[in-house]
Amino acid sequence: MRGLILAAPSSGAGKTTLTLALLRLLSRDGLPVRGAKSGPDYIDPRFHEAACGEPCPNLDAFAMSPDRLRNLAAGTGLLIIEGAMGLFDGAPPDGRGAVADLARHLGLPVVLVVDVGRMAGSIAPLVAGFAGFDPMVRVAGVMLNNVGSDRHEAMLRRALAPLGLPVLAALRRDPALAQPSRHLGLVQASERPDLDHFLDTAADALAATLDRATLLSLAAPLPKATAAPRLTPPAQVIALAQDHAFGFAYPHMLADWRAAGAEIRPFSPLANDPVPHADFIFLPGGYPELHAGQIAANQVFMQSLRITAQTTEIYGECGGYMVLGEGLTDATGTRHAMAGLLPLETSFATRRLHLGYRQLEAQAGPFPGTWTAHEFHYATTLRADGPPLFAARDAEGTTLPPMGLRIARTCGSFAHLIDRT
Repeated sequence: MRGLILAAPSSGAGKTTLTLALLRLLSRDGLPVRGAKSGPDYIDPRFHEAACGEPCPNLDAFAMSPDRLRNLAAGTGLLIIEGAMGLFDGAPPDGRGAVADLARHLGLPVVLVVDVGRMAGSIAPLVAGFAGFDPMVRVAGVMLNNVGSDRHEAMLRRALAPLGLPVLAALRRDPALAQPSRHLGLVQASERPDLDHFLDTAADALAATLDRATLLSLAAPLPKATAAPRLTPPAQVIALAQDHAFGFAYPHMLADWRAAGAEIRPFSPLANDPVPHADFIFLPGGYPELHAGQIAANQVFMQSLRITAQTTEIYGECGGYMVLGEGLTDATGTRHAMAGLLPLETSFATRRLHLGYRQLEAQAGPFPGTWTAHEFHYATTLRADGPPLFAARDAEGTTLPPMGLRIARTCGSFAHLIDRT
């Protein structure tokens, strides 16, 4: 069991494309390989799974304990971890949760992915700076992305030669490797009918330039897995909304619930499924704002949700929270009636980014105690009346306004729970 991390100086360097190309290429050639994603990301892990056919966990060095990280990283085959943002970009004040933090926890080498589209000789001081910045974070090699020509590649390799770091790949600039995106990231893997073709195209492009033997030789042993405390399920039978509008549920949380004996019953609000009989209803985040009209029109789902709320606990995260409210205004300014179970009005007509780790505490509700969580959305809260669900602090411990709402058996917030603290 060995692993390595693909990181970059900044977002947008091509980490996802190179990670997917590498996973598909090695998997296609019969090498046991699996992916993982650093940080609180729901979208990229599903692409990893499509690329190599193996489950992809999130490894969050801010929100998860070292035991949890080692436990989730453990497994058979080569582990390729895709970083998030820049290598040393983490939560304030000290960068906790950065990809570098994950490299320190797991003792894995870093392959630095650099977008070289607008540079030549300047790559040398850039890479040298990252490689020498922290002796506990070992940059073991470089992958070049957006290389313009053979001449461009030669210039880059000459500049890097004195550093003694292997250039593991030099991927050419290619419009076919561009991926469609929207406000929370890439268009979801499940919405890409061309995904297999894209993955094979990326793998073919990487195969033409990859120094496979050197890359595989850089992988380091993974630390021994240690038992991590499991998250207690909120009920024995859990109905889980799961489709294009409700796709953001953490696999480690669902796995813990199943391991504790809970049964999870998926259903699709977009397909107008009625809520299954269960002891607890979970509406996770996703993209309900892109499907608000359809959700509002799906009265079998809506009426069953309202009836269920009379006897059963219901919890919504982010997108699910908005659907539990009274109205959701989409980006065009059109208001859509939602379930009306919480006194909440939200809008995308004027978008505002809310982003950051949260430290939450609940005295009551389905998730009591203290939690690490993450908030990432563009919705504006127009109205939220009623008792809050969580007391909240930011990553630095600064007190924030309380988050979420709890009315009778229904509750939710914009925060995505990650782990207990």
